Amino acid sequence: MLLIDLKYKNALKTLQCLLLLLIMHINTVSAQQQQVIPYVQPFSGTSASTTLASQHVEDKTERLANTIPAVAPPFSMTQWTPQTQLTEKKCLAPYYYNNKKFYGFRATHWISGSCTQDYGSFTIMPVSGRLETEANRYAEDYVHENEVSTPSYYKLKLPKHQLLTEITATLRSGVMRITALKSDSVYILVSPNSDQNKGFIQIDAKKGEISGYNPVHRIYQAWGEPAGFSGYFFIRIKKAFTTAGVYSEGHTSHQQSISNKKDIGAYVGFKLQKGEQLLVYSGTSFTSIAAAKANLESEIKNNGFDAVLAQTNQSWEKALSQVRISDSNEKGKKIFYTALYHAMQHPRLYNDVDGKYPQFAGKYQNKTIDKGSYYDDFSMWDIYRAQLPLIELLQPNLANSFVNSMVLKGQQGGWMPIFPCWNSYTAAMIGDHATAFIASAYNKGIRNYDINEAYRLMRQNAFQMPDSADYLNGKGRRGINSYLKYGYIPLEDSIPNAFHKKEQVSRTLEYAYDDYALATIAKDLGKQSDYRELAKRALNYQHVFDPKVGMVRGRYANGNWYQPFYPDHREPYITEGTPRQYTFYAPHDMPGLIKLMGGSKKLENELDSLFAKKEYWHGNEPGHQIPFLYNYTASPWKTQLQVSRILAEEYDEGAGGLSGNDDAGQMSAWYVFAAMGFYPVDPVSGTYQLTSPLFKNTTISFKNGKKLSVTAIKKSKNSIYIAKISLNGKVFNKNQLSHQTLINGGKIIFYLEDHPIKK
Repeated sequence: MLLIDLKYKNALKTLQCLLLLLIMHINTVSAQQQQVIPYVQPFSGTSASTTLASQHVEDKTERLANTIPAVAPPFSMTQWTPQTQLTEKKCLAPYYYNNKKFYGFRATHWISGSCTQDYGSFTIMPVSGRLETEANRYAEDYVHENEVSTPSYYKLKLPKHQLLTEITATLRSGVMRITALKSDSVYILVSPNSDQNKGFIQIDAKKGEISGYNPVHRIYQAWGEPAGFSGYFFIRIKKAFTTAGVYSEGHTSHQQSISNKKDIGAYVGFKLQKGEQLLVYSGTSFTSIAAAKANLESEIKNNGFDAVLAQTNQSWEKALSQVRISDSNEKGKKIFYTALYHAMQHPRLYNDVDGKYPQFAGKYQNKTIDKGSYYDDFSMWDIYRAQLPLIELLQPNLANSFVNSMVLKGQQGGWMPIFPCWNSYTAAMIGDHATAFIASAYNKGIRNYDINEAYRLMRQNAFQMPDSADYLNGKGRRGINSYLKYGYIPLEDSIPNAFHKKEQVSRTLEYAYDDYALATIAKDLGKQSDYRELAKRALNYQHVFDPKVGMVRGRYANGNWYQPFYPDHREPYITEGTPRQYTFYAPHDMPGLIKLMGGSKKLENELDSLFAKKEYWHGNEPGHQIPFLYNYTASPWKTQLQVSRILAEEYDEGAGGLSGNDDAGQMSAWYVFAAMGFYPVDPVSGTYQLTSPLFKNTTISFKNGKKLSVTAIKKSKNSIYIAKISLNGKVFNKNQLSHQTLINGGKIIFYLEDHPIKK
């Protein structure tokens, strides 16, 4: 009997242990599957910066990140945002957190975190009571306690109009749900947002439809000229209109259409009972009203609001959860997933569901893409550095579509564009970084496009000057003739007919990097003559390095240096920075730069000086690699120190969480990479410089089915210095990892100490 009791007790004990293990497993799985969307703070960057780093900036405009609380899936055609600014004016985002008036929901094509301008947008505003069509009369005073914002959803209660408004979206379409909080007359105002007094809108009351367009105009090169396409919209409301009409400058009419006047729009009216809901479906397109309707019918059909929301939630959860953070640092996770959200806004989807899109730099002509999708709004000077490499790492198929889109632009416009936005040539910023991006993708094995055609277009940029008409239109490298003649751009060439004039030294440095990038493809394609010439030109950065001052410096055609020399002043031959800051831009030839400087110890001293003088400017993209350059010295621990400091000082939670323009996600992508423990100093090479990871564990799921676990084992909470690294159980003694090593998956463990590990 005693033996039976013991067996029973042992079995029960075993069962209890099994149950406990099962519960632990369920809890672990549950934790792993925890949603990451709640960590995203869409208001981040919508007000003046409150980060530690921004407090010394006197110019408050430099403290605006110009992001928006965008509602749409990743890389969509149209984002939806609450609107607190009426204009499509340059450098004015549609939404600012501290504005007090709400003017509706804008279907926007604003480039997140930029100082550009919106285009082809329209706004939907629900109002109640008496019909008002002037913005200053119908605008709603609102408070943030009445709004909820996620990547896939926005809600705002309008006390004045006694309406509850909600919006969600698909790639090309949106759906708004309006709930009446009291019985009243309710009107829907739809306004094309043209600053040019252009546009068209019409009503079909019998069908319950509103449609129209807002013509797009170019920016930078050929500023104000038609861009060759419009932002089209189609709206369907499943409730009979009790009244309908159009308006301009506050004057209403019962006509059913209006065009090319100031502040035009259309209104439709309803009688709603308290608690009654109205669904407003909207489709968008860049090719036609009919396409906007087709996009809506394909993506949303007759689905209800909650079904669309669930679909978009799933899209974001899938995208964001490719990187899983396990850590008790809740604030850090908020900043991280917000950064990942910002890094997944652009480039912008341009084609309709049937593949049709506006021809690049065309005149209202359309093309159809055979496979994949067509994208635009490449803030290329910014994003080739980290944002596009992040997409190459996480979503190589998407990066492939980006490359193919660039090739199509070159074929349709005749030249590979420098900075393609608004589906046009812009000649904005400097460099020729479409080449750097394509080489970065190609060297990582992302190759599902015509590389020979891509090479032809990139080579044309690198070796030829466009004729005067094409050059004035924004095609080709600015200053290419001088660059080819002298091996640098002398100060005598003021770079006319460019948005950024002069900046000769910065152009030289960045063209040298692009030449290096093209050289890697030339070598792979067996174009030996091109390879030798381009490899030689990749060293052109040396021609603007003055060994007497140990920095880059303006130079004349006769070889003389610009006088006087102020290393820490803004100079006309430098882009958005100083000679000291730009001296460190030779990411493709660090051994050569180190030799010019006088050795690795001299590089270290110069880096120390830069940071000691507080001359490091994180808002200047060409400086983003600088903190990682200590890895090329005997003191890589200083990379770990500076990166940790920047993560803490340049980024924060809340509306003021970014120190300056997010630049289409580049600033945010920097955070994502640095927090994971590696950064692409030279993205073309396919290598990443290592630093100490921010989180206890980061798991990255790649599209090849493999996973990479990055673990930080800290001696204490404040440990930031790398003592040793193991890769898949073996000691790893290098300061860099290859792209292939990362995507092969496995386990990397960083052992971190409280004090520097000095060699």
